[in-house]
Amino acid sequence: MIEKLKKEINALANPERAEHSKYYFKTGKGEYGEGQVFLGLTMPQQREVAKKYKDLPLEQVQELIESKIHTYRMIALVILTIKYKKNPKEVFDFYLKNTQYINNWDLVDVTAHKIVGEYLLDKDRAVLYSLAKSSELWEKRISIISTFAFIRRGQLDDTIKIAEILLHDKHDLIHKAVGWMLREVGKKDKQTLTNFLDKYHKEMPRTMLRYSIERFSSEERQFYMKK
Repeated sequence: MIEKLKKEINALANPERAEHSKYYFKTGKGEYGEGQVFLGLTMPQQREVAKKYKDLPLEQVQELIESKIHTYRMIALVILTIKYKKNPKEVFDFYLKNTQYINNWDLVDVTAHKIVGEYLLDKDRAVLYSLAKSSELWEKRISIISTFAFIRRGQLDDTIKIAEILLHDKHDLIHKAVGWMLREVGKKDKQTLTNFLDKYHKEMPRTMLRYSIERFSSEERQFYMKK
């Protein structure tokens, strides 16, 4: 089944779009996506392929997820989000065993809340705090993006606590992720967000702050942007 899947993916390849992705996802030497290969499929195309091959055995999903080809990994991860509905625990465990391959921001953002976040809705969330304190960029991003599942249910505390852990992280991709989740918190409860901003806006990275206040009025944005 996996060879048929790869042939189908390769047939959809778009070299021009793939070339653009090399720059968009920072695949140059020393950049966060160094060495990753893109085939140029759109996200809707990748989702359609994933739906078609949703019954791919986990051992073959493992082969895809270990590939240097980013497109294969994305499709593998989307397949996991579909499989999650029938086997939550198995998929959750599989996902966390493979974080080393979930190594670009789109791979995290499309899947973390749908697997890790959903699974932990009614469970102990200590694993997220371990991920937040990891030395690995993508595990830290998984920790904060996973809380999107909680935010959607009005559960905001873990997002705030993990944002505090990541407040002084050096990487721009963490600043953006935390700012995005804080903005989502504000959609549910603006007071919770403003409480966080009142406490931390003077020390927040500027990107994190800008993302978090995007939905504020111009006057409110100006207030918080003044250090």
